[in-house]
Amino acid sequence: MKVRAAILERIGVEPPYAQSRPLTIDEVELAPPGEGEVLVRVAAAGLCHSDLSVINGDRPRPTPMALGHEAAGVVEQVGPGVHDLAVGDHVVMVFVPSCGHCQPCAEGRPALCKPGAAANTVGTLLSGARRIRRHGAEINHHLGVSAFAEYAVVSRRSLVKIDQDLPLEQAALFGCAVLTGVGAVVNTAQMRAGATAAVIGLGGVGLAALLGARAAGASRIIAIDLAEDKLKLAKELGATDVFNAGSADCVEAVRAATGGGVEFAFEFAGSVRALELAYRITRRGGMTVTAGLPPPDAAFPLPAVNLVAEERTVKGSYIGTCVPMRDIPRYIALFRQGRLPVDRLLTSRLRLDEINEGFDRLARGEAIRQVVLF
Repeated sequence: MKVRAAILERIGVEPPYAQSRPLTIDEVELAPPGEGEVLVRVAAAGLCHSDLSVINGDRPRPTPMALGHEAAGVVEQVGPGVHDLAVGDHVVMVFVPSCGHCQPCAEGRPALCKPGAAANTVGTLLSGARRIRRHGAEINHHLGVSAFAEYAVVSRRSLVKIDQDLPLEQAALFGCAVLTGVGAVVNTAQMRAGATAAVIGLGGVGLAALLGARAAGASRIIAIDLAEDKLKLAKELGATDVFNAGSADCVEAVRAATGGGVEFAFEFAGSVRALELAYRITRRGGMTVTAGLPPPDAAFPLPAVNLVAEERTVKGSYIGTCVPMRDIPRYIALFRQGRLPVDRLLTSRLRLDEINEGFDRLARGEAIRQVVLF
């Protein structure tokens, strides 16, 4: 079938993207789903900093690539071997397919699936196939999803079925922002009620983590960012204190306000400076969690002495250490209860033709979560 999709032609194109147009809206040929695959009509797809990191070259991927990894839609066709989904089912897409058989999957850590990671790196589906072509040439898949398109063929292992009464533009956010942000708090850190927490980097993932910390019962939530409008929104969403990361005395101010630092500091800005800030505001015996994705050559100079003497913990968090089939329904339930107001993160809706302008806004820090509606 012929569908319209946003194709990244090459990485590292200079902004403004409204002029340089790194993403081309083009008609492509989408093959039917193969064994264990599903055709999904995409309803909504979110613009995430991980997409931007591919566009600007921080996270190199093979091109040309059909971009987009955070989405929700409706099942249109199931391939051979798919028996637990049916036409008309609503689904959230997950950007690491899990094979269910490798060692991480067997240990209950599907976010670290080895075949899933390998397929994502080379731009294929979990099966190793590419289902998108343009003028006879193959187009790479983005993280097994390629959601900036009217339709997508994805592995069944990339989908979680959801109830049909949840608006799909809200459901899309559960596939990345909510999984990553809330999961970093409740899965990676296993933060207990009454703890103190700080969130550095208040994009969609960071603010989702703030909501997660509030839902988990944090007694104090420190929000840190460079943008005053994001700090204002963080306060509205439940932050007890806000600090501008650009202030020369930011670290000292946070440590003074918290009596030596927070028990849990979460970094989502994707920069080494932000990670250093998170580490410095973590108290003795505390945990620093990073889910940001800086360029591959970025290095964090870890102060080894106080890591030992203060019994500090530094942990990475990928997709919130999630088990998607377990966590997405749980987080949706919390949303329905009013404890995770994820809809507050949705700042604007776009047409597919406006996607380059949307990434300009994201790069300038002017948006939380923009969603392309189909």
